[in-house]
Amino acid sequence: MKDFTIKSLELLIERLKSADYKFIQFKDFKNIEDSKIVILRHDVDLLPENSLATAKLENSLGVTGTYYFRITPETFKLEIIQEIADLGHEVGYHYEDVDLVINNYKLIINSLKDKEELIDLAYESFCDNLEKLRKIVTVETVCMHGSPRAKYDNKMIWEKFDYRELGIVGEPYFDVDWNEFGYLTDTGRRWNGDKYSFRDKVNSRFKFDFKTTDDIIKNVDKLPDKMMITVHPQRWTDDNVLWVKELVWQNFKNGVKYFKKKLIVNN
Repeated sequence: MKDFTIKSLELLIERLKSADYKFIQFKDFKNIEDSKIVILRHDVDLLPENSLATAKLENSLGVTGTYYFRITPETFKLEIIQEIADLGHEVGYHYEDVDLVINNYKLIINSLKDKEELIDLAYESFCDNLEKLRKIVTVETVCMHGSPRAKYDNKMIWEKFDYRELGIVGEPYFDVDWNEFGYLTDTGRRWNGDKYSFRDKVNSRFKFDFKTTDDIIKNVDKLPDKMMITVHPQRWTDDNVLWVKELVWQNFKNGVKYFKKKLIVNN
């Protein structure tokens, strides 16, 4: 079976359902009493049309997930955001305001004062962009976008500010107890892509080594009762041209990220 297609995602969801997992939205995870749950998280980095396709698939299967949208023009498509919300899915903000501020203001960080200015400006940007999204849909949770090219972590805003004061009830990298939850992400276009990942990581006691979606399907019974599974819908498509394009581009990015990480370690 060709991986990272709508069909392979369908088979994964059906297998999890058959193993009695209940799919929940991230905003609800603290209030769910079911023993076996999956938070199906979608980081909408590019190609929002692909996210609409996965949202429709999940709706047809009777499950919902959480979709985190970037604010960038190529991703922030109002009609698609609204349609995904209308399908019953949660929509949240995939924030990258530290990166945005650095690029917009051409900031150079040489001191603690510079860093504090960066955090202040990033928080203002976060609030403005959160409000833009809230004009379309209700937003209760947010999730950091971790660009490997960025020097600074977008989560640094919360060294000074508290997103809960903005009516945000959760951020996956802060609010999940990873001793209770297992984590799988398709970062690197594979499920064991830790060596290619800079920031999409959690410190969970559960360790996996699944390369393909089929590996997960065959080993669902070995998963813990609580899971977060992150997909990047830009990778999941039945369009052969887009599928090959994403494969080639991701392999190139993996090579760059791998050598960048080696340089950081060696230095």
